[in-house]
Amino acid sequence: MPETLEAETPTTADPAFREDVLNGLAQAQPAVPARWLYDRRGSELFDDITRLEEYYPTRTETAIMRDNAAAIAAAAGTGGALIEFGAGSATKTPLIIDALRPDHYVPIDISGDYLRASAAALQADHPDLAIDPVAADFTKPFDLPREIAGLDRIGFFPGSTIGNFVPRSATDLLRTFRDILRDGSRLLIGMDRIKDLDRLRAAYDDREGVTAAFNKNLLTRMKRELGAEVDEDAFVHEGRWNEMLGRIEMHLVAVRDTVITLDGHRFAFPEGATIHTENSHKYGPRGARCLLLAGGWTPTHEWTDANHDFAFILAEAQPNRFAP
Repeated sequence: MPETLEAETPTTADPAFREDVLNGLAQAQPAVPARWLYDRRGSELFDDITRLEEYYPTRTETAIMRDNAAAIAAAAGTGGALIEFGAGSATKTPLIIDALRPDHYVPIDISGDYLRASAAALQADHPDLAIDPVAADFTKPFDLPREIAGLDRIGFFPGSTIGNFVPRSATDLLRTFRDILRDGSRLLIGMDRIKDLDRLRAAYDDREGVTAAFNKNLLTRMKRELGAEVDEDAFVHEGRWNEMLGRIEMHLVAVRDTVITLDGHRFAFPEGATIHTENSHKYGPRGARCLLLAGGWTPTHEWTDANHDFAFILAEAQPNRFAP
């Protein structure tokens, strides 16, 4: 466990990032929220990850969308406003736009520069579609564009991103989505399934080291944006399976004794100590549906691949019932 010691002068940067790093490194198990992995460089590296041979989720998810486009459109409806949470590069968005033919598209992502560039590229391919990117942390309240006020709304949350949240936080996030989208809206969400552990481990620790670069980019951000003193070579990436919690965990593991210094605090990491940076929970069919119900969403349709590696679930924000 890192020790918190006294040190030098603070530097100025994004206050939320600074606060999360300072608070996270002081924990018994040091941890930094996964959203800070996604600056522009992190988003680019994650896009590279999705194209790796070992990373099955994107290929499988894309195939499900292509094979079931007509059925998804029939169940979800067409037109209205399509609101994508965590849009990033929007690599899957053209498929859902072609299927649902929305009147308005609202991509939401924390990485503003990358989001706007992606939205501009999408606009060039869809000149008649109204696109309004919103740079925001979708885990917190934010305002949607006024232009969609009178439109039906469908949320789109692909990529099994819900698995990055512990179940308690995932439930809170789903309730936030419900509040943003309102009663009567729908949510199309991707969830990764539990499968062979060798496949899971390979998907999160690839041979080319792209996932390692993605994870270690967090240390680069800490140096560049916060002025932290950190020896990046003292840490290596590790993806590990946690059987009890049903998730892959990403860690930065100290390969020798080292210290991270930030704003007058020194966080000592003996060899073998880790910074926990991301989770990817895997859900069986019943667990996925229970999670949605706990978050205020009633599952209505589900699509999966032949191997049941991944699932798309359509859910509806039905009015709260007085009684069962």
